[in-house]
Amino acid sequence: MGPRDLERAINEADKLDVIDADALRKALDERSGEAGVRPLRRILDKHTFRLSDDELERLFRPLAAAAGLPVELTKHVVNEFEVDFYWPDLGLVVETDGWRYHRTPSAQSRDALRFQTHVAHGLIPLRFSHYQVKHEPRHVRTILEQTVAHLRGSRSSPLRD
Repeated sequence: MGPRDLERAINEADKLDVIDADALRKALDERSGEAGVRPLRRILDKHTFRLSDDELERLFRPLAAAAGLPVELTKHVVNEFEVDFYWPDLGLVVETDGWRYHRTPSAQSRDALRFQTHVAHGLIPLRFSHYQVKHEPRHVRTILEQTVAHLRGSRSSPLRD
C-alpha cells in the first residue's frame, strides 16, 4: 500500500472510531524495526495526525468548563453557519479545527468567511487547532479564561476609544 492509500485508510479508521492514535503509536514503539512501522509512525506523528472532530470536541468541553464557561450550545447555527460551540450571553463562538474538515482551500475560505461574518455581527470567534486542544490544554484554558474575563468586563462597561 502506498503512503496516500495508507493515510486514507488510517483517516477512515479514525473517522469510524476503529483506532486510537495514541494506542497505535505505543504499539508501534514495541515493534520498532519491523516492516511497515516507519510509514505508520510518519503518518501518526502527533504534529500531523488529526483527531476526528467528535473526539476533538469531547476533549474541548472540559477545558471550557475549567475556564469557567457555562454549558455551551453545540452544533448551533449562528449567522447562517453551524458552529462547534456558542455562548450567546457572552457573544462567544469557538471552533475546534480538526484536519479532516479544514484542510482544503475551499474549506479554508469558508472558515475565513465564517470568522469575518461573526466579527461583523459583533461576536468574538476563537479557533483552536487539534494540536492545541490535544497537546496544549493549558494554553487553550488560559485563552478561554482571558477571553471570558474580557467579555464579562466589556459587557458591563462601555467601549473606550
